[in-house]
Amino acid sequence: MISQKMLPFLQNNSAIRAMFEEGKEMAKKYGRENVYDFSLGNPSVPAPEEVNQAIRDVLDEEDSLFVHGYMSNSGYEDVRADIAASLNRRFGTAYAAKNLIMTVGAASALNIILKSILDPGDEVITFAPFFVEYGNYVRNYDGKLVVLPPASADFQPDLAGLAKAVTPKTKAVIINTPNNPTGVIYSAESLRGMGDVLREKEREFGTDILIISDEPYRELAYDGCSVPWVPDFYENTVVCYSYSKSLSLPGERIGYALIPDSVSDSEDLIQVATIANRVNGSVNAPSLIQRVIRRCLAVKVNVAAYDRNRNDLYNGLTKLGFTCVRPQGAFYLWVKSPDEDEKKFVAACKEEHILVVPGSSFFGPGYVRIAYCVSNDMIHRSMPAFAKVAEKYGL
Repeated sequence: MISQKMLPFLQNNSAIRAMFEEGKEMAKKYGRENVYDFSLGNPSVPAPEEVNQAIRDVLDEEDSLFVHGYMSNSGYEDVRADIAASLNRRFGTAYAAKNLIMTVGAASALNIILKSILDPGDEVITFAPFFVEYGNYVRNYDGKLVVLPPASADFQPDLAGLAKAVTPKTKAVIINTPNNPTGVIYSAESLRGMGDVLREKEREFGTDILIISDEPYRELAYDGCSVPWVPDFYENTVVCYSYSKSLSLPGERIGYALIPDSVSDSEDLIQVATIANRVNGSVNAPSLIQRVIRRCLAVKVNVAAYDRNRNDLYNGLTKLGFTCVRPQGAFYLWVKSPDEDEKKFVAACKEEHILVVPGSSFFGPGYVRIAYCVSNDMIHRSMPAFAKVAEKYGL
């Protein structure tokens, strides 16, 4: 009954989602207040009130048949034009509506780009640790994901490794900055070097290589850090964006793919990606929330709340003796496992009703990911449980 192509997906079903479901069962058994679930990147900061008001305003002020009807597969023209104008103001660019395709979140944007460029056997490179679904997305289109290990403790991309990994079959490099799971922001120096490597390889092999920049956490940056605009460093860059984190709307499934004119064969790629948006089954991004986003382009999520959680969790765990990568962005803490087998450390945490995700789920063995997009109260309530785990390991 089950497709042979789908069996690997079944066997490698997301450990993050599995742990999230386990957390719900533990909450029923022990009481929600006694379970500390750091497994899933589900925003705890409510959507800004401006979003709720925009939903009411769209329904009150715009024609119902228009709001709930079909539009171009690439999305409403005015929505795309206003997003382009917003990007142009922020980054000094010259994008137009035609450069944008509204999608069902960043995941859909990644899928339509990969569907548009991959032939069976083509290669896509990414840097560990990475969001595990990248492998599934590439396999959707019979491609091969090539994973490069981190070059150093700062988790910047390994450019020397990249130069060795690129082959004539390389079609794309997926990057994610700020990064899930490390919270690291790729520096301008790293992105400039990446662009230089890929241009040289394009000349060597006579091919086009795309950077696919996955950016759902772009707006979540701390300590005055800025997130470099990747297309500034490499012409063949496509940006996949989501409002899931920037406006706390993960369930609304709204984002976009940006295909600049500087990308090779950009006009054809825009048309093919628009078709892919349809034939992948989405048809178009949800109509109501497109209209809402247009009214909320200047609205910001409460980054200060995540920053407070980041500092409280990082300071609390390092005080207990844990070694952590201090995140510059996103809402994840990447913690060195005190056990060589991080899955045993995950099990030890679970004994104290703490749910964290093993780093091997992100091709980052030896670490665990802690999602701190939770209530600040839960972070403080979890510290005695973390202290018991630290004591077990003699920290």
